[in-house]
Amino acid sequence: MRQKDSWKGISVLILVSFVFCTISNAYGSGFAIYTQGASSLGQGAATIAHTEDPSAIFFNPALINKLEGTQIELGTTLIFPSRKFKSNLTGETSKTKSDVFYPSTLYITHKFTDKISAGLGVFNPFGLATKWPNDWEGRYITTNSEMRTFNINPAVSYQITPNVAFAAGVDFLILDATLEKKLNLPVLYGFTRDGGQKFKGDGTGIGYNFGILIEPHRDFSLGASYRSEIKVKIDGNVTHVLPEGDPLGLFPNTNGKTTLTLPQQVHVGVYYKGLYPLTFEVGLRWEGWSSYDRLKINFDKLVLGNPSYTERKDWKDTWSGNIGIKYQVSEPVALLAGYLYQDNPVPDSTFDPSIPDANAHLFSIGTDVKHKSFRFGLAYSYQKLQSRNKNNLVGDPITGAPAANGEYKSDLHMIGVSLTYRF
Repeated sequence: MRQKDSWKGISVLILVSFVFCTISNAYGSGFAIYTQGASSLGQGAATIAHTEDPSAIFFNPALINKLEGTQIELGTTLIFPSRKFKSNLTGETSKTKSDVFYPSTLYITHKFTDKISAGLGVFNPFGLATKWPNDWEGRYITTNSEMRTFNINPAVSYQITPNVAFAAGVDFLILDATLEKKLNLPVLYGFTRDGGQKFKGDGTGIGYNFGILIEPHRDFSLGASYRSEIKVKIDGNVTHVLPEGDPLGLFPNTNGKTTLTLPQQVHVGVYYKGLYPLTFEVGLRWEGWSSYDRLKINFDKLVLGNPSYTERKDWKDTWSGNIGIKYQVSEPVALLAGYLYQDNPVPDSTFDPSIPDANAHLFSIGTDVKHKSFRFGLAYSYQKLQSRNKNNLVGDPITGAPAANGEYKSDLHMIGVSLTYRF
């Protein structure tokens, strides 16, 4: 009966995780999300070569051999983004709409033997939410860009030798996306009001991931993990809002299809505990964003006389570096701190306000508190994106005129909480 109740509780937690998962783009290049656990957030995501909680399924599944018994971790991160644009043309300032996002996570691990452990993660590996005012200068490029992903990731880890563990997992990814912008009908038709265009679609994809942990010395550990590309075929609908009609029939509602290849990701970390109670990890991250070379939506019906719409992206691969520090104040209480420098994949030639990414710095602090079978994590992070200027030809597809050139500034405040229970 007790086991039956435990699995019932796990089912409820999975449902809760799906209900509360949402989107943002937090301290990851492009639209990657790394808010996968409060303890990791407090250490600047430098948790590739050490762990004390089941979020290791995301960062390096080979670490789950270190977790005893059955453990369940449930967490969320409150994200408060702010983006501003100052126009080169008018000098006016626009801001994205105020919102709060809360990407959430569920992780379960179980140690079967001294050599074999397994786990399941449910999390958001990628996401995007950028909402500009309907009357801002760049409304013909974008007013709303949203993407949400759910990844269901089972993984198995095997302790090959006392000093080496290897893990592998499968990523079952679900994606939905919404893209909205205004149509320049006053120029095209001489109307008094803008029209609107919206693409909404969803799709699925499958990938895989590996992890390895090597402990050559009692004070050192080396960790590395890899997540494959995931190709997602997205089916959806393109709808148009035409307040004053469509006399030439240029904007029919139609089905639309596109394909998005989510990037490879490689993480490497080195952990040192020879100064205990002070421990630290340094790490590197590589993301293969060159897979995002264009966005092409194919239409079943001609839109503005065209069978498809294409935006050139030409993103580049990125490198990021981080360090995380942990100080064990007492047996149940630890203090955390971290720093991460993030490269960005978007070249100047295709930079646009739908994803106003830039090189960024992340500063974080946090704490871990243990009480009996519970572990509570709390973290705060501030991410500052460097100011970036758009000065390119990306603009109104109807007139071909550049738009929304100017200075973009962004930052995010993040509060992460998590609760782990060990059976």
